[in-house]
Amino acid sequence: MTPALLVAAPLGDYAHNPRMRKGGEMATEVLRLDGREVASYVWQPKAPASSSPRPFLHPVRTLAGRTVTDAVPDSHPHQFGIGVAFPDLDGVNFWGGRTFVTGHGPAWLDNHGSQRHERWLGRSETSLSHALRWLGPDDGLLLHERRTITCTPVDGPFNGSVWSLAVRTQLTNGAERALVMRSSAAKGRVGAGYGGFFWRGPNVTGATVFSAAGEGVEPVHGRSAAWVAVAAPEWTLVFRPGDEDTAQDRWFVRARDYLGVGSCVAWAEPLVLEPDEAICRTVVVLVADGRLTAEDAARLAT
Repeated sequence: MTPALLVAAPLGDYAHNPRMRKGGEMATEVLRLDGREVASYVWQPKAPASSSPRPFLHPVRTLAGRTVTDAVPDSHPHQFGIGVAFPDLDGVNFWGGRTFVTGHGPAWLDNHGSQRHERWLGRSETSLSHALRWLGPDDGLLLHERRTITCTPVDGPFNGSVWSLAVRTQLTNGAERALVMRSSAAKGRVGAGYGGFFWRGPNVTGATVFSAAGEGVEPVHGRSAAWVAVAAPEWTLVFRPGDEDTAQDRWFVRARDYLGVGSCVAWAEPLVLEPDEAICRTVVVLVADGRLTAEDAARLAT
């Protein structure tokens, strides 16, 4: 069935910091390294259906306490810190906001899904692992997920100023039919290759992008690369694939009107997941205090 076209999305009172939303407190786990809070994981969010409610990391901080994520920004209130999302999974929008319709453009559709916590598989101050269900607008099951989030210190010359955040996801088709994952780029929207791991950065000035492919967004956006870095005056993040499959995926990088980095599993072509078939992806984020050079970022990423 084709989703109904909506006139608008009811954001209302939700269009501000998620920890202040109506509907009660969200369920959150705090991750620590050496007693310092480095990340909060919102595993039971409160969000409108049009934002495709899902677990996310926010705030994520450097060891000195500088926040390196944003959530529910005014320009894109369906973006949440660090998480895993797809704009089109068999016609269901797990990204939030509008859906890109081939031949029409972005449109509000009544097709938003949600990710729901099922059970914990492991919890500690430095690691979280849980099972989730990805449900369609009718609460029908599409995906089973096992997600693991791990925080570790970084030794060597960067000891005390850098830590490592690893996000691993295993997605298994829980439906009784093949499921098709598509980015908006795969449906014809040039450059819109997002879907999978995604980081939304804070609103800062003076941020620069560099990667193993060169300086700036252009050399790496839409391409595979060994690492991508975003450097702001007070912090730097270095993103790298955590396994061979993720290393084949293309990077989505944005710095023009907001900071965002994603690893896309279906940039140019749809990815078809047969019943009970699974895919695994891992992205590692190195969180550093201060503005690193390209040489420092390359050393961290290897």
